[in-house]
Amino acid sequence: MSNRILIAAAAAALLTLPVTAQAQGTVRGAERGAAEGGAAAGPVGAVVGGAVGAATGTVGGILGVDDRPRFRSYVEGRKVKSYRYDQDVRVGATLPTSGVTYYDVPNEYRVKPGYRYTVVNERPVLVDGSHRIVEVID
Repeated sequence: MSNRILIAAAAAALLTLPVTAQAQGTVRGAERGAAEGGAAAGPVGAVVGGAVGAATGTVGGILGVDDRPRFRSYVEGRKVKSYRYDQDVRVGATLPTSGVTYYDVPNEYRVKPGYRYTVVNERPVLVDGSHRIVEVID
């Protein structure tokens, strides 16, 4: 009986995640959590691990939590010229269409098509197709 309640609670947690949380970090977090939970506690552990993994994977935004430091190092290694921006570098800010160079994110980071990166005030950022900052990589 308690297994059914636990499975129902985990399923409800998965269903209540916001639609915007379906970024790659969520998917990879859910996959990893389910695998680790399944290995530790069988099917019930997989359900609970998937829900917890999805929630923690979302914390990282578009990039998975584990990919952020590696991606930052990748960008720094490319010595991309930084764009000087007079406003706050924050999620939701829209960058100009001219004067900023946008770069494709390498496939190894498994970022959905349509997202690109640039460097603003010495900080790597991911932007969507409208040049809106969707993630600041600190």
